Amino acid sequence: MKKITVKDFYQEKKEDFSLSVVTTPKTLKNTISSQYLNRPGLVISGFFDRFAYRRIQILGETEISFMQTFDDGALYDRLREILMYGIPCFIVTKGLSVPKQMEYLADEMNIAILSSRLTTDRLYLALRKYLEKVFAPTKSMHGTLVDVYGVGVMLTGKSGIGKSEAALDLVERGHRLITDDVVKLRLNDETVLGMPSNDYGHFMEIRGVGLIDVEKMFGIQAVRKKKRVGVQVELMPWSDNMDYERIGLTGNLVDILGIKIPIVYLPVSPGKNVSVIIEVIALNHILKIYGYDAAQEYAQRLQQELAKKAQKRSHIIKQEI
Repeated sequence: MKKITVKDFYQEKKEDFSLSVVTTPKTLKNTISSQYLNRPGLVISGFFDRFAYRRIQILGETEISFMQTFDDGALYDRLREILMYGIPCFIVTKGLSVPKQMEYLADEMNIAILSSRLTTDRLYLALRKYLEKVFAPTKSMHGTLVDVYGVGVMLTGKSGIGKSEAALDLVERGHRLITDDVVKLRLNDETVLGMPSNDYGHFMEIRGVGLIDVEKMFGIQAVRKKKRVGVQVELMPWSDNMDYERIGLTGNLVDILGIKIPIVYLPVSPGKNVSVIIEVIALNHILKIYGYDAAQEYAQRLQQELAKKAQKRSHIIKQEI
């Protein structure tokens, strides 16, 4: 299970979310383990069933105003009951002040209270987007990711098969490199995003040449930071014994982070223009998105032709009889 400390969250997003710390610094040691948020209005009223206490608790103007309706003793008891749960932290919106009892109890029980100058709706939406990114499932794959005609094409295959060389040729032909060697994949809104695994830049290893800087060599237009993975192309050595796809009626899929992505098994051999074929794969993928499948169209026309020949043959036989 992924976790981040409240301190790391605060240091990373204090400017974006206009955050400040209300409690003492020691309270920032707690950890956040859920990507979801909670507004504890019902809990403040005394309804603790299904209390999502593991989430960040958002206190807006409604919750603060409701707490002000309590007398001091009742509010102290209710807040103490709430803070007995392992809450990671509270965030108060609009720069509102929390009751003194809450600040005292939070310091005593090591639960951070952060204050944001953002409105409740704006903070809620921005924080959800941030947490979804932080807690999104990720994995890394050995491969190269290239943007070809707007399609994220991930080249995979054993080391030395020619992934980097094919990607370099595609970049030279005007396409864009996302990353070489290792692709970091992240699930994002039912899509798989690919990006570099580090922040070193867009370097590429070409065997026999060494490392090259694609951005410096081809310009900023030749690279991009991330791209949705649309199709995977598995490069594999040509073998006479292998039964490769000839028509394309069988759509192969691969599971990446729970999402089914089309995969093409592409045999390579000396002299084969792999980059042109990858361009064709990308264009064919776009056509399929728009509802046109060349293999199905060919099969349909073939069936129509066979039906016409069968009908003609039947007509000739009847005439002979």
